[in-house]
Amino acid sequence: MSGQEQKYIQEAFDTNWVVPLGPNVDGFERDLEDFLGLERGRVVALSAGTAAIHLALVQLGVTRDDEVICQSFTFSASANPITYQGARPVFVDSEPETWNMDPVLLRKAIEDRMAKTGKKPKAIIPVHLYGMPAKIHEITSIANEYQIPVLEDAAEALGAEYKGQKCGTFGEFACLSFNGNKMITTSGGGALVCRTAEEAKRTKFFATQARDNAPHYQHSKIGYNYRMSNICAGIGRGQMYVLEDHIKARCSNHAFYKEQLKDFPGISFLVNPNSDFQSNHWLTCIIIEPSVAGFTREDLRLKMEGANIETRPLWKPMHLQPVFKECPYYGDNVSEGLFDKGLCLPSGPLLTQEDLERVIDVVRQLALKAPGCRVPPSGCTGRRQK
Repeated sequence: MSGQEQKYIQEAFDTNWVVPLGPNVDGFERDLEDFLGLERGRVVALSAGTAAIHLALVQLGVTRDDEVICQSFTFSASANPITYQGARPVFVDSEPETWNMDPVLLRKAIEDRMAKTGKKPKAIIPVHLYGMPAKIHEITSIANEYQIPVLEDAAEALGAEYKGQKCGTFGEFACLSFNGNKMITTSGGGALVCRTAEEAKRTKFFATQARDNAPHYQHSKIGYNYRMSNICAGIGRGQMYVLEDHIKARCSNHAFYKEQLKDFPGISFLVNPNSDFQSNHWLTCIIIEPSVAGFTREDLRLKMEGANIETRPLWKPMHLQPVFKECPYYGDNVSEGLFDKGLCLPSGPLLTQEDLERVIDVVRQLALKAPGCRVPPSGCTGRRQK
């Protein structure tokens, strides 16, 4: 927390704006537009990032029996809203540089679905996973060629950039998330970034039960109760004061881990492929090659758990999830390999130097027991940069 959140929450109570909508919602939307470099009236604050994806699909005309191409290596919230519309996800594997949607496989999927179904997919959902920008120019170029709209899932990527442009500003729509573990939080919540003011206006309409402009309650379309409350938006306004600090802290954590583990055999990181990519390093993720490291991802996870340090495997790909087992999948098993070997390290902005060194020490202890150990001398070689 920045310490500013309570000011906006108290203001909501003092003015009796404790219901959905209100001055904090309007202010939070403006703050996000300023941060993303957008014109006014392009961001709509909602109850969740999942709600944002759903309302984007509604406006893109996704209906029963349509198909939507979705990145397989992601959290289920990227894909679930497709099914809300009675449509079917078509999953595309990742490329190994950014771990995000592979443009080559995307083209293959589009052409094959057109050949098999006689129609184009209705939308494409790439994800900027773990805060790493996807190869978004390649993806949008292919999408434009086939005239298929792109819905960016930037839930994990607030503050990340590709070629100096903020993630969440490339597609027809983009979702943001303010869940408790994201770059900033509103306790729960999200936002839909729209290309036009008219799209944002329609989003607000659908998010408030699609009530027609009439003195009585009249509804010509199905609507949803998806608007953010004025209280939660107050938290968000206070969080904007520390967003840049949170980004810097997570990037600093990543740099520290990378420096400390650079000489450990069999451990590699998700890193910016080149200067075009600027991850916010929402989570620092490592890959462990057991044949080189002498231990597995699961060995390390359990060792961390024994030291009261929470880590987590990378996302299990959607095409491996039981609920999506019948959906088409186009891939080279990149995401499966990442899931088998990958681990998310503690990455929060409030980690102390002692916290970070504890994590490194656990890795060292496990590596020292590995066959043919080539671990550097004990002790951290530096402190993270402020």
